Amino acid sequence: MRKEIEINGCIEIPPEMTMDAFTDAFIEWVESKGWFFGGGFREIADGYYILPDGSKGNSVSDKY
Repeated sequence: MRKEIEINGCIEIPPEMTMDAFTDAFIEWVESKGWFFGGGFREIADGYYILPDGSKGNSVSDKY
């Protein structure tokens, strides 16, 4: 039987760290434990989701 944990939260990283650098480090850490991660990542800056083109998207406080 597998056991899974759902993660819903934010991690604050240094401003000079890129999203790719963070996700690489996170996945490396998870896999170093023999675990697996399935899910996604969304970048947030100044209270807004950052779109793939680098522009600001919706506010994190906006309702769907």
